[in-house]
Amino acid sequence: MATERDELRERLDRATAHLDPPYAVLDLTAFDANAAALADRAGAKPVRLASKSVRCRDLASRALARPGWRGVLAFTLAEGIWLARTGLTDDVLVAYPSADRAALAELTADTTLADRVTLMVDATGQLDLVDAVRPATRRPAVRICLDLDASWRPLRGRLHLGVRRSPVHSARAAGALAAAITARPGFRLVGLMAYEAQIAGLGDAPPGRAALAAAIRLAQRGSYRELLARRGAAVAAVREHADLAFVNGGGTGSIAATSADPAVTEVTAGSGLYGPTLFDAYRTWRPTPAAFFACPVVRHPAPGLVTVLGGGWIASGSAAPSRLPTPWLPEGLKLINAEGAGEVQTPLTGPAAAGLRLGDRVWFRHAKAGELCERVNELHLVADDTVVATVPTYRGEGRAFL
Repeated sequence: MATERDELRERLDRATAHLDPPYAVLDLTAFDANAAALADRAGAKPVRLASKSVRCRDLASRALARPGWRGVLAFTLAEGIWLARTGLTDDVLVAYPSADRAALAELTADTTLADRVTLMVDATGQLDLVDAVRPATRRPAVRICLDLDASWRPLRGRLHLGVRRSPVHSARAAGALAAAITARPGFRLVGLMAYEAQIAGLGDAPPGRAALAAAIRLAQRGSYRELLARRGAAVAAVREHADLAFVNGGGTGSIAATSADPAVTEVTAGSGLYGPTLFDAYRTWRPTPAAFFACPVVRHPAPGLVTVLGGGWIASGSAAPSRLPTPWLPEGLKLINAEGAGEVQTPLTGPAAAGLRLGDRVWFRHAKAGELCERVNELHLVADDTVVATVPTYRGEGRAFL
């Protein structure tokens, strides 16, 4: 009896029979279902699109056209300016501080851009960078978002759970920075962001590791309780100095929990649209896999072993097997530990290997979402068993921001 994955393979093979791999596809049915599910999980709060997890303007536009989606969280200032200028959105929040002088000069020379793009800061030195490019007396006011560190530091700070982001961790520090920002001419403090990576970006159900899963869930519950109180206090402290337009938090892995925080006015998501393998390790919601890339079988080096051309599309983060792409279709293939996924060839073994012929496609899933688009110039959009459109990625438009 054919499984769902067998049927998916047949459908993708039929849709792309006219193409020569390697190439990447996006299943529109899965993409739209994931977009609807994410908006539903956010409740009444809008979802801001994390552009680094999509890296394709056509698909970003498709998501933003859906109910519940509003605004973009860009990963660089240059990217945010490009998205604003091309009309994708009039609401860009840059997720990280910028030292790009050319982009800062472009932003501060244009009143329309200054109204549409918000910079991220966690120290007054980042304001100094803006003033050094163009003084406050010669530019429109720059919109500013304060980055509150959302990591959990139990045992009086002897443990650190989360990513190393902002130095602003306490409500008191947030209030002090807010006071400093609002005292500076040429800046408008309009938002606060706190990204809880230890909850949103860490799967709580790693396969076959029950003890680790229990420890992660315990830590995430403790972190959530602590952040709920601290983020609320920080927002109150910042509001003493500025009338905030938004408070942003969360990601695909925490969207429901973050939206339940009364201090948060909007949540962020992006990876859940594509459904990469890192989100297979979540209990509460797992997106439907929507993005795939195909590599051709080019060798039979030994019985029960095939080799595909390329395949080494490794994801960023700590070096670990979880960052490797996963051979997904046909079901029953796996990487070889001694070689992993290679730059120019990838050997595969498993029960399905014997049935593969030269030229057959092996379909992979990437570990992270938008990084797939750094490997291809275009995405083939599939509906049912047909490629209905081919759209450029950022790379295909000649844009490489990081």
